[in-house]
Amino acid sequence: MIKPKKPGRANRIEDQIQRDLAELIPKEIADPKLGLVTITGCKITPDYAHATVYFTSLGSTPEVATAILNKASPILYQRIFKLLQIHTVPQLHFKYDHSVASGFEMDQLIKKAREEDNEKIKPESDDKKDSD
Repeated sequence: MIKPKKPGRANRIEDQIQRDLAELIPKEIADPKLGLVTITGCKITPDYAHATVYFTSLGSTPEVATAILNKASPILYQRIFKLLQIHTVPQLHFKYDHSVASGFEMDQLIKKAREEDNEKIKPESDDKKDSD
């Protein structure tokens, strides 16, 4: 694996691509099946040839949103190319970010476990009050 010469540069380019795509997608893609898209991250290969763009979508299934965005990636690539003004602009590959949904599910499990713990603790404390 080739390491980038300037690791900070890759991070700056990833951040810029993420910001630019967040603005471009609602303007450039007029497909109502897409829903509301949020760009959650971007990772670039060390040679800057490819960028994996992570996203979430409301109002659309992950499969449909991924297909629409990957189909529109050549148009988005052209717009990014004009905006970035760097020698090598990475090809865009969109991938649905399941971490947000997983985080939400984890939060629900924690809440449920806390509620169950509180229910177990309440009867025990009520029993102690009765015996005193």
